[in-house]
Amino acid sequence: MKLELLSIQHNSPEWLAFRQTGIGGSDAASVVGLNPFSSPYALWAEKTGRTPPFEGNLATDVGTYLEDFIAKRFEAVSGKRVRRDNHSILNSLYPYSIANVDRVVVGEDCGLECKSTSALNTKRFRGGEFPTNYYCQCVHYLAITERAKWFLAVLIGNNDFRVYQLTRSIEDTCPDWCESSVYISDDEIAALMDAEQKLMVLIENDTPPAAQDGDGATLEAVYPVEEAGTVVDGSPVLGAIREYTDLSAQIKTLEGLRNDAASRIKAFMKDAE
Repeated sequence: MKLELLSIQHNSPEWLAFRQTGIGGSDAASVVGLNPFSSPYALWAEKTGRTPPFEGNLATDVGTYLEDFIAKRFEAVSGKRVRRDNHSILNSLYPYSIANVDRVVVGEDCGLECKSTSALNTKRFRGGEFPTNYYCQCVHYLAITERAKWFLAVLIGNNDFRVYQLTRSIEDTCPDWCESSVYISDDEIAALMDAEQKLMVLIENDTPPAAQDGDGATLEAVYPVEEAGTVVDGSPVLGAIREYTDLSAQIKTLEGLRNDAASRIKAFMKDAE
């Protein structure tokens, strides 16, 4: 294993261009279909230049602004000290992946990921759980940096702060200031890295992965309809065409039954609230 540190100003044009050459931590969940906002196909389209790279929005700007506060809050809660790491980290074992971490814990073999999210997402943190896209990002960093553990600090709304531990050691206990501790096996790390490699091969070969639910907007961007009259032989997807037709008919039937039930309820209730 060989780690390489590259000094590139984060969010600069050079950094954004460099990120296009590999799989980053924020891409990891998309690779394995666990990102509610993206998919393997959408990531492939972005990395091959068919759709523009995500350059941020108000939510990500707020997240960047709050990152320092979250890191300091983590220090206050945990009693640990953290520092920035402004390098892009490469690992010769995974030449197709890149790590740009938020913080590393001073004097310890671990890092810190800082997140902020809306209070509307509180239900995703019940019972010591946290969003799968956060999980994949931390596992990605554990793989690239080869550190022993990773902490995830999350600010939910403006009045709920939680910390989670992801560790390579099954013997690590959960600190009392952590919501939960998750053991990450070598097999889990290997599975994610293998998935990243396979998608990167598809990107390099310009071969799209299978599209899935939610990829409609991406497909429209990749294949805009500029003029009518184009014809294609649909026999390779005849099964999908039949399935689509059957499901559409079922949906129409179910909608009719639902509307009928609604009418009977409304007729019974009359003007009652």
